[in-house]
Amino acid sequence: MDRVAVFVDAGYLFAEGSRALSGRKAARSRVFLDHAVAVRHLAGFARERAGIPLLRVYWYDGTANRPTRAQVAAAEQADVKLRLGRIDASGRQKGVDALIASDMVNLARNHAMTDCVLLAGDDELRIAVAEIQQLGIRVHLIGISPASRTQSRLLRQEADSTTEWDAHTLRAFMACRCRTSSRGVPQGFAQCIRGVQRGRVAPGPTSNRVRDIAQDVVRQVLSREFVGRTGRYPRSRDGRSAPEFA
Repeated sequence: MDRVAVFVDAGYLFAEGSRALSGRKAARSRVFLDHAVAVRHLAGFARERAGIPLLRVYWYDGTANRPTRAQVAAAEQADVKLRLGRIDASGRQKGVDALIASDMVNLARNHAMTDCVLLAGDDELRIAVAEIQQLGIRVHLIGISPASRTQSRLLRQEADSTTEWDAHTLRAFMACRCRTSSRGVPQGFAQCIRGVQRGRVAPGPTSNRVRDIAQDVVRQVLSREFVGRTGRYPRSRDGRSAPEFA
C-alpha cells in the first residue's frame, strides 16, 4: 500500500519558526506550539502533496535527560512517533539528524512508504535523501521562509519538490513572545523600523515583516490589558486559557 511519512526536525521548526515570526531566533520558553494543530497541518500537507494515505508523523527533538512536557504532548498525538536525540552542555542537538536518516532509510528499504515529507534544513540529511530516492521514494521538502537562508542549498537541490512556509502559515499553530527593548518595543520590530528610517529597508517583503511583527505586538498589548482588567488570561475558542500569548 502506498503511504507517505512525515519527518519533522523540531529544533529546526522552533529555531527558524521563531525567527520568521519575530525577526530573531527565540528561546524555546518564548515559543508556543500547538502540537495537535501542527500535526494536522503536516498530515494534511502530506496527503495533498503525495495524494496517498499518511503512514505517520515522526517528530524528532533533543532532550538533556528525559522528555519535556511539550515533547510528551507531541508523543500523545495520534499518528505521531516521538524520537529523541540529546542536548549537549552548549544546548545543541546531537544525534537527531542520524535518527532521521536512519528512519528514512529503514522505512524505504522495508517498503513502508513511497513518499517522504521532510521538514528540516541540515545538509547532513542530503545523503539519506539521495539514498531513499534510489529506492524509488519521492522526497518533498518543507522549509521555513526564507528557505534560501534557513536550509542547505544542496538539500533543496536534492529534493523532488520544495515548499516554503512563511509566518502566515506558521501562525496557524505557532506563536512567539518577542523580547522587548528598553522602551517596551519588541526588538525585532524596533530593528525593522530603524532600518526603514535609515533607508536600509526597501518596500516589499520586509515591509510585510514589519506588519506581521506589529500584529504580534497588538495581540500582546491587548492580552495584557485584558489580564489587567479581568485578572485572568484570554481564552481560546475551545475555552482553554492561553497564558503563552500574554
